[in-house]
Amino acid sequence: MKIFNIFICTAVAVIFFSFWYLLNRPEIEPSWPSRIQGFSFSPMQAWNNPMEKNFPTEAEIEGDLKLLANKTNAIRTYSVEAVQEKIPALASKYGLNVTLGAWLSKDLEANEEQIQTVIRLARENYRNVIRVVVGNEAIYRNDLTVKELMDYIDQVQASVAVPVSTAEPWHIWVKNPEMAGHVDFIATHMLPYWEGVEMEKAVDYIIEHVNILKTTFPGKPLIIAEVGWPSNGRTRNEAVASVANQATFLRRFINKAEELHYVYYVMEAFDQPWKRVNEGSVGGYWGVYDLARQPKFPFTTPIVGVPQWRMLAGISIVIAIFTFSLLLIDSISLQPSGRGFLASVAFLAATGAVWIVYNYSQQYLTVSIIIVGCLMLLGIIGVVIVLLTEAHEWAEAIWTKGMRRPLTPVEAPEESLPMVSIHIPAYNEPPDMMIETLNALAVLDYPSYEVIVMDNNTKDPAVWQPVEAHCKALGSKFHFYHEGELTGFKAGALNYCLRKTAVHAEVVAVIDSDYQVTPDWLRDLVPQFLKPSVAVVQAPQDYRDEGESLFKAMCYAEYRGFFYIGMITRNERNAIIQHGTMTMVRKSVLEEVGGWAEWCITEDAELGLKIFEKGYEALYTSKSYGRGVMPDIFMDFKKQRYRWAYGAVQIMRHHAEALFFKGRSRLTYGQRYHFLAGWLPWMADSINLIFAFAALAWSIGMICLPRKFDPPMVILSAVPLAFFVFKLAKMFYLYRNRVKATLTQTLASALAGLSLSHTIAKAILYGFVTKNLPFFRTPKMVEGKVFWYALQSAREEGLMLTAFLLSVFGIIKSQGFETADIIVWNIVLLVQAIPYLAAVMMSVISAFSRLSAKKLITRITALPASVTDGGGVPADPGGALPENQVSSPEAGSTADKVSAP
Repeated sequence: MKIFNIFICTAVAVIFFSFWYLLNRPEIEPSWPSRIQGFSFSPMQAWNNPMEKNFPTEAEIEGDLKLLANKTNAIRTYSVEAVQEKIPALASKYGLNVTLGAWLSKDLEANEEQIQTVIRLARENYRNVIRVVVGNEAIYRNDLTVKELMDYIDQVQASVAVPVSTAEPWHIWVKNPEMAGHVDFIATHMLPYWEGVEMEKAVDYIIEHVNILKTTFPGKPLIIAEVGWPSNGRTRNEAVASVANQATFLRRFINKAEELHYVYYVMEAFDQPWKRVNEGSVGGYWGVYDLARQPKFPFTTPIVGVPQWRMLAGISIVIAIFTFSLLLIDSISLQPSGRGFLASVAFLAATGAVWIVYNYSQQYLTVSIIIVGCLMLLGIIGVVIVLLTEAHEWAEAIWTKGMRRPLTPVEAPEESLPMVSIHIPAYNEPPDMMIETLNALAVLDYPSYEVIVMDNNTKDPAVWQPVEAHCKALGSKFHFYHEGELTGFKAGALNYCLRKTAVHAEVVAVIDSDYQVTPDWLRDLVPQFLKPSVAVVQAPQDYRDEGESLFKAMCYAEYRGFFYIGMITRNERNAIIQHGTMTMVRKSVLEEVGGWAEWCITEDAELGLKIFEKGYEALYTSKSYGRGVMPDIFMDFKKQRYRWAYGAVQIMRHHAEALFFKGRSRLTYGQRYHFLAGWLPWMADSINLIFAFAALAWSIGMICLPRKFDPPMVILSAVPLAFFVFKLAKMFYLYRNRVKATLTQTLASALAGLSLSHTIAKAILYGFVTKNLPFFRTPKMVEGKVFWYALQSAREEGLMLTAFLLSVFGIIKSQGFETADIIVWNIVLLVQAIPYLAAVMMSVISAFSRLSAKKLITRITALPASVTDGGGVPADPGGALPENQVSSPEAGSTADKVSAP
């Protein structure tokens, strides 16, 4: 098998390396000439910002001009403010002609100063100032009216001897043809990127629009005052900003421009990060040279998309091989198909992560960008870890051969069977329901057992006395205890039962007060305890009231995933989650570990972990031996899951040393893996809630301050989308193939599971900042709640849903669909809204509590009572999974524990 693993790894590595190569094949393009006609020139260094009156020194400007001297014939400037008025004289030292610019804005006083300085400099530097451009896109920005701008141009024309014009995009000239009568030449900007033009079509686009201007203004000289392509930034429609595209476009354009005798100025000589404030992130990346004054692409040799692709491919392959090796630990039963699947996922994840980090690192790093990048890196690591655990569970659910730890029936003579003490905690439970539970226990096919009912804190004698009387009627096997004041909630009641247990009882079994067990429950499972190392035998939680309503039918579909897939996988590594119902535990072990933990609201799962820490075995069967009832309304459904998730954090915090460090614990690596991996999706939900608020805040910034808040990069937005699609695909595939669910059942499960995301996220976050959570009773088999109360159960989710939808509307309204980044970000927001929409839908379905579920129920009950054991993952995996009911504020087994804060 090791040889096969090496073969798979090598084959997948070759495939991925080939993809890297195919995406980065050298492209031959026309060579860059030794000297081009002109550069647009802004002399700001990395630490300069003209908007803050922070300018470079004269020496720094001269250094730039010296660099450009042998590479271009001319430069075009934009302003003569401060030290920039020195540019013409400095350029003359290096034989550079200058198209001198005056910056015009709404500040009329500053405009006048610019005009007077330009006139003076044009006169003083008559040898190399060959043109004057008055204003740069002043009409396009709506800073000046056409008349105001023409007055400035007329003033300069009357004062200098060189040609004068203004610079505007081509469509401004076409829209305002009267401007041509005031200028000596047409100075136009040709920037196909801003028009959303695909790079491959960009040169033809420029030629087409140059011809439009020549036709519109015949006989007028035309200069392309700006032409370029950004090397980084947001994708705009079909225009992709990248170094390769910048190189390809400029080399093609310059070759064509020389052929067509265009006069042009490449936009621009050096990157100018300060422009990001006004133009967005792309504004800083138009330079042919970077901030360090190094060329960003080759001028004559073939162009490669990512020049460092070999190094990146090597890094991703090394990471993938290491990850794949970890995934194969203790996976001896995994078939070749599963190994190939895991290898593919490992390589995809590693390649994606490396590419995202590389792409992000190509930005100019500021403090804010570094902070965001570090957070992004942590997020990527988290997503990759969760993705890999999900993939591992998927593989083990489908592509395993045989079972390592099947629950094999044990035949034993009756005299060797140990005595069982069955414990039923209860609080304020309907007596008729309790009596049905006891009647089922009375007909158990087992020679030696007792039943202990512990009713604590029920105040109304009319509730508990009928149960007491029924226990007496059933005979000496049944014992009833009532305590008016008992602490410890359900764990306290179970510890009370343990103290009342018969001395010669060897096994303790626990069921919830609403469970009706089958007669063969003890006969089939108790013999497993004849093996000394076995401390726990667990049967699945199951339910009998799925036919009452559509809401319960959907809940039932959601519950099945864990018990008929996830628990089977966990059982393979002796890492099941013990539940507070349908469970059996060796009495001596229960006493050895100190009984039930009264500090933990998921005392059942905590007990199982303590037992594993002592080195004992637990066995699981997917055959159902008892059925209870589900929460009646959505609020109860949420409270139940809130308790499970909150309890998971309690357990993680309390047992952190055993889970993360070897120490004195006898936990195996497989057990640690399953407990931690099982909780990871819930941790991801909590992080996703933080992301949701951050996404809403960022979207508000995009709407209110669009120049300061760009949409997140497509490659970053794609991460949560890809993860969401992967999880849905896994869930649908496993439900259809392992649980044998129909499409309707699978959709019902998905909706029910998604509706709990917000609740789980809150529980996890509260679990890390609080230590204890009060128990709130939510009894089963209650009268239907009013419609408004049911809807109120999803008020938070409804507000979040509204916020996301309004964000999408606001972004579309303010920015439209100009860039792929905006489109993908809107999709991310809509995907983020899905769990909240699911919660609202579940609350509405719950409100119509008598809505018929006949069609769905027929399909669900058609599922096999026992799914073939073989491994898998939970539909909504988590660590602290419960007894089927919810404990009361005192000890009852059919009440939920918490009200979500």
